[in-house]
Amino acid sequence: MRLLHTSDWHLGRSFHRVSLLTAQRAFLDHLVETVTAREVDAVLVAGDVYDRAVPPLAAVELFDEALHRLAALGVPTIMISGNHDSARRLGVGAGLMERGGIHLRTDPERCGEPVVIDDADGPVAFYGLPYLEPALVRERLGAGRAAHTEVLGAAMDRVRADLAARPAATRSVVLAHAFVTGGEVSDSERDLTAGGVASVPAAVFDGVDYVALGHLHGCQTLSDRVRYSGSPLAYSFSEAAHRKSSWLIDLGADGAVTAERAYAPVPRPLARLRGRLETLLDDPALERHAEHWVEATLTDPVRPPEPMAHLTERFPHTLALAFDPDEGPAVTFASYAQRVRGRGDQEVAEDFVEHVREGRAADEEERAVLRAAFEEVRLHEATEEVAP
Repeated sequence: MRLLHTSDWHLGRSFHRVSLLTAQRAFLDHLVETVTAREVDAVLVAGDVYDRAVPPLAAVELFDEALHRLAALGVPTIMISGNHDSARRLGVGAGLMERGGIHLRTDPERCGEPVVIDDADGPVAFYGLPYLEPALVRERLGAGRAAHTEVLGAAMDRVRADLAARPAATRSVVLAHAFVTGGEVSDSERDLTAGGVASVPAAVFDGVDYVALGHLHGCQTLSDRVRYSGSPLAYSFSEAAHRKSSWLIDLGADGAVTAERAYAPVPRPLARLRGRLETLLDDPALERHAEHWVEATLTDPVRPPEPMAHLTERFPHTLALAFDPDEGPAVTFASYAQRVRGRGDQEVAEDFVEHVREGRAADEEERAVLRAAFEEVRLHEATEEVAP
């Protein structure tokens, strides 16, 4: 059985205020073409279909169009909700969609209820594990405590119990949205927790033939059977070196996995340039970046006048500008966005405390108060989302 493993579409997301809707449409065109050209038997979408819980109308329309196109191909699609999605909103109409071959798995309590698809070699059971917020699903799943490893372990116990009751030749695939230990992060992923350990060991998924992961935006292989497809587009300059793709997975009659990358179209390459303004403007070797989206870090000892205006004359798609002087006092003119990039809420708050107290960092008791506050806000928002 041939599977197309994708994730992290983030429909509705922009890139430094530039709309990516056209690029996302191009990816979905590519996805449909790949399903047809490569004779794919099932499409897997491992969460973060949308970029936020209440997506813009244009993103919803694009998603609706994609579902209609996939359903028209007669190729089953299995998808789960991610931490950016509203599980309840994404799951509306799931029962009706299932009749058209679109299988949405957004309810944690259905982790042990697979979508079963048969091919010439027998059945394949697909288990969808949506993003599991530990504090909200611990009791529902019977987990020992509200932690990522425990709730995913409890969900996988349900998977293994169901699988054990099926014919011995049944192959198995799990879709999950999680941060698995060993995965490489980028700046564009949202933290899964304000405190504690968000990552889970790959061993939590033992006992199944293939694990289609979502959440991390780089395509990566944790083992032959455990992989991230990554996002189909770059959503931060930290992904400038990524080659975006989906996984084409061939699942053999004995559960053996063969993987091949299906490369996604690139709307516009990314470039991270560093140097003094004069060098960036005059170096002929940089001409190849003229039509790229550019992040420029200027190293001039004194901030040049109107640097963005000069940069956009040569690089019209310059989107981000930072300053890191290579001489003189250690002063940075980076924007607030640059300073907090890749830092979690907890780190930003601790930096603020240290700043306003002129260098005296938060102690352990104060850090615990901050962690508790962020956790309470995050859980309140999640609870409001799932409340009837």
